[in-house]
Amino acid sequence: MKKSIAKALFNSHSYVEYRKLITDLLKVDKSTGNEQSPELTDYSLLNETRMNRLEKTLQIPEENVVKLNSLKHEYIWLVLSEGWCGDAAQLLPIFDKMTAASDGKIEMRIVLRDENEELMNLFLTNKGKAIPKLIVINKETSGALAHWGPRPKGASDLIAAYKKEHGVLDEQAKTDLQLWYLHDKGMTSQDEIIWMMLDLDKEVE
Repeated sequence: MKKSIAKALFNSHSYVEYRKLITDLLKVDKSTGNEQSPELTDYSLLNETRMNRLEKTLQIPEENVVKLNSLKHEYIWLVLSEGWCGDAAQLLPIFDKMTAASDGKIEMRIVLRDENEELMNLFLTNKGKAIPKLIVINKETSGALAHWGPRPKGASDLIAAYKKEHGVLDEQAKTDLQLWYLHDKGMTSQDEIIWMMLDLDKEVE
């Protein structure tokens, strides 16, 4: 696993670099990933608008800033993502603001799923390559400590219930999911990840 992580980190992007990559590809009507289609390009364009909005509106409450600052050790968040992924567009701006609020305790690096299949296969969700996937790495040892994703529990429950009722995940399911994120304002994701980090921090030597 350490070899896969090291390889991914070597080819990783900062959040700013990731955003620029998506923007530059959209200028030539492309999205990230091995598969290219007008639909995926449209999703990437929509996601860029979402991320621009979230960067302006998302807040990290003071109590969460205090918790992030209380971490005793340093970590890397290695995130598997793609520009066309709706969940990634909702969550990466949250990750970015959390790392900025961590007083240097957390650094985020982003890698593209399709370019890092070896790593992705180590962190499957129900045997699927669901993204985004946040992998918590001990900065000192380069070992993976935990992972989170592809979405917070409330969003996962919504999708599971929709699939159970309708048998498929269609455009309505995607709309319902985006509305869930809109109303949640990033709070559930922050809470889940912060408690995970605080628990991990107690265990790190």
